[in-house]
Amino acid sequence: MTERAVFINCPFTPDYRAHFRAIIFTIVRSGFTPRCALETDDGSENRFEKICKIVGECRYGVHDISMTELDPASGLPRFNMPLELGLFLGAKRFGGRGQRNKKCIIFDRTPYRYQQFISDIAGQDIHAHDDEVAKLIEQVV
Repeated sequence: MTERAVFINCPFTPDYRAHFRAIIFTIVRSGFTPRCALETDDGSENRFEKICKIVGECRYGVHDISMTELDPASGLPRFNMPLELGLFLGAKRFGGRGQRNKKCIIFDRTPYRYQQFISDIAGQDIHAHDDEVAKLIEQVV
């Protein structure tokens, strides 16, 4: 595991791009290395396996679970971010000695909103960024 690597788990959508860039900037400026599923574009690689590998290599994680609304076209929610958060927490809980040292910050748009769709993490300290890039930066630091 790389001691200064940070797994970024957030939407990669155009409307979240400023937030994503702010997270990357803050991580780099703080002397850490950002990692995410976008770092390689290899069609022969299984995306979930790639995410598992990155999670296993990162001591830290930044997770934003704020984008879980229903997709207008399909009527289904997007649960990639909660799934990847679960993977990170599972690695911490069930992984070896190095994995147990994982630390992360979890974001949602507003306080306690996440309890409506992922109530099992109600005991975690979730940070609200109110969709404000500056507030996100301040809390990632």
